[in-house]
Amino acid sequence: MLESDSFRFGFRKPAQAFLKFFKGLLGSRWRSLLVLLLGVYLPLLAFEMLALKVGTHESGFPWDVAILLAIHQTAHPYLDLFAAWFTKLGVYWGVFPFATLIGVILLRQRQWRSLAYLLTTLLGSTAINITAKAVMHRIRPHLWESLYPAASGFAFPSGHAMASMSLVATLVILTWGSCWQWWVLMGGGLFVLAIGWTRIYLGVHYPSDILAGWLVSVGWAVGVSVITRPHLQKSVVDSF
Repeated sequence: MLESDSFRFGFRKPAQAFLKFFKGLLGSRWRSLLVLLLGVYLPLLAFEMLALKVGTHESGFPWDVAILLAIHQTAHPYLDLFAAWFTKLGVYWGVFPFATLIGVILLRQRQWRSLAYLLTTLLGSTAINITAKAVMHRIRPHLWESLYPAASGFAFPSGHAMASMSLVATLVILTWGSCWQWWVLMGGGLFVLAIGWTRIYLGVHYPSDILAGWLVSVGWAVGVSVITRPHLQKSVVDSF
């Protein structure tokens, strides 16, 4: 009986010490854990649910076609021209040159941590998009004849949605805590929404392609920021 009490007493002290340590760890790291939950786990979980549905039913969700047709009802020659022009900003005419400019600024200012974060996020996002499309093999919608040239490649997830969201999410994280953060958040949010709208308006993507691209990009950008921690370094905008 004495040996049993001694064993329990000897076990209780390490257990209490561990619980005290664990409580202190959670208390000091709860913000990082919350970021991982809201910024990484939940977006990637939602993306997985979309991918599973698309993988079993290529047509996707009932609301995919409904939203496509509803937006197509707003078609107008001027909107056609605007959408065909603006959608190009989603990758080669907008995201790529602007990201290059930011990268050059970071390089000249020797902000290695922020530059590593920018490159890792954008290049990784591109690799994820290529891999996901190769795995999913989702055919693009063909619900009407569009004046916009037929897009090549598969649809899920949208490359334009991923590129625009990856850039904006990166800039939001790099500018967070500065006087620019809300301008970047609002302006970047409108840009991401506009690019997503053009892809649906032009009939080259299902809405679920856009949503999936946004989700996985946010999860990736936040996850990379947790590892590289670019906020430990002065933001590029602080020098302007």
